This record gives sequence, structure tokens and C-alpha cells, in this order.
Amino acid sequence: MDTTSKHSAVAPTHFLNLSRTNQQILFVLLLIVCLTFSVSPPIALLLGLIIANLSGHPFLHLNHKATSILLQISVVGLGFGMNLHSAIAAGKEGMLFTIVSIFSTLLIGIILGKWLGIDKKIAHLISCGTAICGGSAIVAIAPVVESKENQTSVALGVIFILNSVALFLFPVIGHWLQLSQNEFGLWCAIAIHDTSSVVGAANKFGIEALQVATTVKLARALWIIPIAIGSSYLFKNGKKKVTIPYFIFLFILALIVNTYVPAVTTVAPFLVSVSKVGLTVTLFLIGAGLNFTSLKQVGIKPLLLGILLWGFIVGMALLVIMNYAH
Repeated sequence: MDTTSKHSAVAPTHFLNLSRTNQQILFVLLLIVCLTFSVSPPIALLLGLIIANLSGHPFLHLNHKATSILLQISVVGLGFGMNLHSAIAAGKEGMLFTIVSIFSTLLIGIILGKWLGIDKKIAHLISCGTAICGGSAIVAIAPVVESKENQTSVALGVIFILNSVALFLFPVIGHWLQLSQNEFGLWCAIAIHDTSSVVGAANKFGIEALQVATTVKLARALWIIPIAIGSSYLFKNGKKKVTIPYFIFLFILALIVNTYVPAVTTVAPFLVSVSKVGLTVTLFLIGAGLNFTSLKQVGIKPLLLGILLWGFIVGMALLVIMNYAH
């Protein structure tokens, strides 16, 4: 689940000064392009970024809710292309990686945050976003730690920048290192922040990589719950409500149905194809929700923290997977 499309209060600047009607026409045309099967998730994200900075997003007030709902539906739909037994096997293999990487990243985030002199809440949000599942973790934990809007926006900005880079970079590195489908799927799930980019990068690499990455990432996303509870005690806000990603259970239900209900096999390929298009549109909307004006607010130190944490989890996961994963 991604929430990087939430925009800041800073007024954006655009290269083209179009009327609202022309903005809407241009936006809808690019959206239609992304609805075709020929547009890959990275290209969709790039098109979103272009429209955000070229003419602006005419429906920005709807973007956050639309991306959240569309991503959840798309992920559940992908479950109809997976087998429950394979998913369980992938989940077991990624479980130890998940536990070690989450807690080591959070610990290092605390240490680096203090060393760099970064606001405690911003450092914690960036660490949680890196450790668990990007923007969705940040937005779930932000009310628990009672962060201000600018603190949340900075953390989301850091995660979005690195998440966008990962979507383009990971498939290239994976092919260069000749990673197997299983290895690449595990690496994506552990080292890429948001679910949308995990699925997008893995889908570009291969079907098996997509299955492994989706399963492990969604299992990882469930860690939002205990980490949010721990955060509430760390920041002494024990009465705050924790947001639970319920759509993950619908994904599991889709896995079960696809594995044990033979009649579903006739429509499953169609559901998976539509879900992949939905994911592509989601990435377009995420890109369209962020502009360079809002990203400038991030600042050097929070970005440096995000890069260092990401470098740690990318390197650690790759080292372990290449030497121990089968």
C-alpha cells in the first residue's frame, strides 16, 4: 500500500501554464496511455512525474485515496495468479530475512538519526518506511507518534525519491548479477520500500520473481502492527489507534481460492492481467502526485539518512540472498 501521493502545502511550480480544462485533457490522455498493456510500471511512474512537473495534477485532491484503493485491489487481484503452497514456501524463506532486516534497520536508523542531528520523529518515520513497506508504514505510524504534517511530508519525500530510483535500478542490477527469479523476488521484497515498486520491479524481472516478491512483501507489511504498537510506547502515545492493512487478508483469500477452486482458473488470467494494468495506473498516479517543489522540502540530512539506511538494507539483503538463498 502506497501513500506517497499525499502532497504538501507548498504551491508547486509548473513548466506549462495550462488552463484547468487543458490540464484535465492532458492528464486523462496519459492515463489512457497507461491503461494499455504496452506501458511498463517504470514508464508509468515517469509519465506521472512528467505530468506533475509539466502541467500539474488536476485531480490532486483525489490522488491519495485513489492510489491507496487501486493498489490494494491490484494486489488482491494478483493473488489469483499464485499458488498457496508456493506462497507459503516463499514466506517461510523470507521470514528470517524480514525479522533481521526490520529490527537492524530500525536500530541503525535511531543511531544515524542522532548522529546526524535529525528530528527524532522524522528519523523514526524514515526508518519505519525503509524497514517495513515505505509510505504505508509512514502514514500508519505518523498518527501514533503524533508527527506534524511537515515531518510526515519530509519522511514521505525521502522514501518516494529512493523508491522511484529502485523501480528503475533493481531489474538492471538483477540481470547484471544474474540473480535467479527467487533471489530477485526476495531482494525486491526486502530492499524496495513500497509495495507498488516491489511488484513493478519484480513483474519486469519475471513471473516467479513477482510471486515471491508479492508474498514476502505483504507478509512484511503485517509488521506495521507490532512496530506501530512499539512506537506508541516509545513516543508515549499509547492510546493512539493502529491502522491494520486488512487487504492483505483478501490477498490470502485470493490465493486460497485460486489454489483450491478449479473453476476460477478460467477467469484467473484475466484478473491477473487487469491487476497488472491497475498497478501500472497506480504508479502513474503516484508519480503525478509528487512534484519537484515538494521534494525540495526534504533537505539534505533526512535524505542522507534515507540513503544510508537504504544502502544498508540493499547491501545486506543482496549479500545474504546471493550466499544463502536457494
